[in-house]
Amino acid sequence: MLQFHRATLENGLEVIGESNPDAQSVAVGFFVQTGSRDESPELSGVSHFLEHMAFKGNDEYSAEDVNRIFDEMGASSNASTSEELTIYYAAILPECLDRTMTLLSAMMRPSLRESDFQVEKNVILEEIGMYDDMPSFRVYEQAMQRHFCHHPLSQCVLGTPASITELTAEQMREYHAGRYGAANLVLAVAGNFDWQHFLNLAQQHCGSWQRGTPGRTRPDACPESSTEFLYQAEMHQEHLIQMGSAPAGSDSLRYAAEVVATIVGEDGSGQLYWELVETGLAESCDLNYSDYDGSGAWMLYLCCQPEETESNLACIRKLFETFNESGPTEEELEQALNKIASRIVLGSERPMGRLTSLGENWITRREYRSVEQDLETFRSVTMNDIRTLLNQYPLTALTTVGLGPHRPVGAG
Repeated sequence: MLQFHRATLENGLEVIGESNPDAQSVAVGFFVQTGSRDESPELSGVSHFLEHMAFKGNDEYSAEDVNRIFDEMGASSNASTSEELTIYYAAILPECLDRTMTLLSAMMRPSLRESDFQVEKNVILEEIGMYDDMPSFRVYEQAMQRHFCHHPLSQCVLGTPASITELTAEQMREYHAGRYGAANLVLAVAGNFDWQHFLNLAQQHCGSWQRGTPGRTRPDACPESSTEFLYQAEMHQEHLIQMGSAPAGSDSLRYAAEVVATIVGEDGSGQLYWELVETGLAESCDLNYSDYDGSGAWMLYLCCQPEETESNLACIRKLFETFNESGPTEEELEQALNKIASRIVLGSERPMGRLTSLGENWITRREYRSVEQDLETFRSVTMNDIRTLLNQYPLTALTTVGLGPHRPVGAG
């Protein structure tokens, strides 16, 4: 039987767990409430850079040690940085939990050596260059910057070549001291483990950490209508993103928004897919819902031949207008709820899947949600909920950014 556990160490570190004695593995991770939205312009990219530096080790463990020990345990380990969170995790056999906690906690307190910093700076610059060659990434970054103009969510996760080049190791150390404080972290565990033993491990490895500076600012996002087409004659396809306002991550309408995104925009089965992709009018077209801290966004992505851009946009506008007015059919709603239920259940069958849900829900909303609660909440979404959502957050294109050889009518 699954059981939820929670404790807070004296330094403010929150420790949570969902134990499952029938599981054959255990997953553990640190969730840090920091990302690109928490950076000043001169520190742009430092959160992602710091994620890399954590794998460089400390005075006890070298970078080679970190990789070797994870490999010796057969761990599935990694990290990620987004606009709002940095996550470090490992999925392991239960008998490896002690050793994994020793290593992960050491990574949360890396040495940040100058020599490692300079080497990794070149790696980050290469990564920026690599992503800059990806049209879908470039158009995403530009769309986020325009849609969330003057808001922290507009800031790039990778940073810029200039910000990374000018960043110093001392600036990173100061950022780490504040944002990686114990009170700004959640330590989560899911799967087959003993709670009291895990809590003792948390106290042993993390109890002496400084509290740090928890929290973040949450200014309102007030996007205005904006259109930009970045002309690239050498490209063969047009890549385009449209964004509109949607419920924030704390809004109960987020469940209805997830349902709408599934009906309209799921890759391979949504209305947009059948209207544009299956008919050969576009290579790709989907709609996603992003529930940020204090804000939210609809995000449509379109990839097509340049000459099909305007007609495809007209088709999308018509589809949005029809959906905003009429909503889904009862059959579409039922199918979407079945798809979401399948995703929830299939994702929950591994401790790693539960760890992500567990940690993200707690650090963003201080909320524990079991699989049963998630299923019940989605199954209770009604046509009236969809109507309430569409009245407040209709499918619209406040922001449009295109990248490719398409020249809009009237453009120079």
